[in-house]
Amino acid sequence: MSVLGIEFTEAEAEQIRQTAAAEKRPPQELVQEMRESMLAEIRRRRFLAAARRVTTLSAELNERLAQ
Repeated sequence: MSVLGIEFTEAEAEQIRQTAAAEKRPPQELVQEMRESMLAEIRRRRFLAAARRVTTLSAELNERLAQ
């Protein structure tokens, strides 16, 4: 099963269909929500990585300026 460019095994697709049916909504809507959640997590991780990099560079710069 492929929805929104995401490939699912038959077992995963069946679980999605069951969950969607239980929540009375289309499977595509459930997959879209999952996709948005994954993208938000990726953006969060990228932001944290960039923040760590800026912190490191700032500390190095402060150390050099203090000398």
